[in-house]
Amino acid sequence: MSTVRRAAVVLAAVSALALTACGPDEQIAEPAGTPTPVASPSKSATPSKPATPSGSPSKDSSGGGDGSTTDPDYNVFPCSTFDVKFTATRAEATTSSYLLKVTNKSGKPCEVLGHPIVTFGDLDGAATERGEAPGIEDEIRLEPGETAYAGLMGGANDGKGKTVNSIAMTMNTASDLEQTPLTASTPGLYVSPDKNSVTAWMDNAEDALSL
Repeated sequence: MSTVRRAAVVLAAVSALALTACGPDEQIAEPAGTPTPVASPSKSATPSKPATPSGSPSKDSSGGGDGSTTDPDYNVFPCSTFDVKFTATRAEATTSSYLLKVTNKSGKPCEVLGHPIVTFGDLDGAATERGEAPGIEDEIRLEPGETAYAGLMGGANDGKGKTVNSIAMTMNTASDLEQTPLTASTPGLYVSPDKNSVTAWMDNAEDALSL
């Protein structure tokens, strides 16, 4: 056997022994220079939502922390005929004038505005407003059971008018609220076409009859 052939046989035998020595579960090393796989980066967790601020924004402090107000007239509505009891009494036996009264019969306060709206029985038109009504800041607030007054002047008998025995009254509510007119007996009330008048509501009878 030649020297070259002998060397080849020896090399083959050595390789066979090396393969036999490897266990069944052992892996053959990768040739040098093979790139090592890089592990993929794990996905990051979904960012959580920002925390909800605790508590709601505070309400306007001008009305109190709970949204209420210290204004005593807050949510006090104008008096309507549904809120009051109405009467008319003759002011003096020798005059054709009557004292009108409204008393708050409801269980809550209300405000009387301006002049009462007075009509005379079956006559057309309403009493003329006499004098100026108090400003908004001076409106009369009626607690339950309290009374406001107005003066109704029928005028002297000049032969141009008519005597009426009843009147009807509605309140000024500064709105389109439909009201049921309140009536009162007024024996001997002479209604002159151009002299009848009614004052604004007052908080006392003397002022109501003196305007």
